[in-house]
Amino acid sequence: MTPMDHALEQARAAAALGEIPVGAVITDASGAIIATGHNRTEEQQNPAAHAEFIALQAATAARGQKYLSDCTLTVTLEPCALCAGAIAAFRVQKLVFGAYDPKSGAVEHGPRVFSHATTHHKPEVIGGVRDSDCSALLAAFFADLRNA
Repeated sequence: MTPMDHALEQARAAAALGEIPVGAVITDASGAIIATGHNRTEEQQNPAAHAEFIALQAATAARGQKYLSDCTLTVTLEPCALCAGAIAAFRVQKLVFGAYDPKSGAVEHGPRVFSHATTHHKPEVIGGVRDSDCSALLAAFFADLRNA
């Protein structure tokens, strides 16, 4: 399984809990998974409990160090401004994301966090990986909410 396959599994787990289906996986330089996360904003009643943030915190805890400069974060949705800022702060080497988010994304849309000169760390970014799979999961989740 690819890291995006694992991230999609995490997103499905979030959806099963009634959370917006976003999943994240952090892999080290060898490709081994060191942390995963999915949205938990409702469960934790915490607006910062995004998949990326949970995975980033778990990865640094697992490694016992604050930076992830040899790691890749794979996430099913373009990160928001909060998560893009965290990605920079944790010094993630590479960001891979699935669905583009024209409304709340902050990497390719909106504030484009990594394009600012004042952003101290800028990861390599690869967007649109399995975009259709990631987008379909989100669309189905929101369609079910509207029909409930």
